[in-house]
Amino acid sequence: MITPMPNQASRVDDIDVAEVADGFVVYDPARDRVHFFNHTAAVVLELCDGTKSDAEIANLVQRCYELSDSPQAEVAECIAQLREEGLVA
Repeated sequence: MITPMPNQASRVDDIDVAEVADGFVVYDPARDRVHFFNHTAAVVLELCDGTKSDAEIANLVQRCYELSDSPQAEVAECIAQLREEGLVA
């Protein structure tokens, strides 16, 4: 397991991610919770590997979706929600 640097989100172990027709289902067995993600949120979760800052993740999302501006605020909010739900540390 990679030890995350400060301010670099890292996806927690033992969550299950499955693609469904309109996005992704994420199951957290530790909390017995199911989450429904759109494709962008799933990309952000996958990029939370403990090696990238929020800004780096936002820049990768920008390139992935060919956006004119980097979605810094949106990605930071998404990561904050992932932390709140216990899906990233």
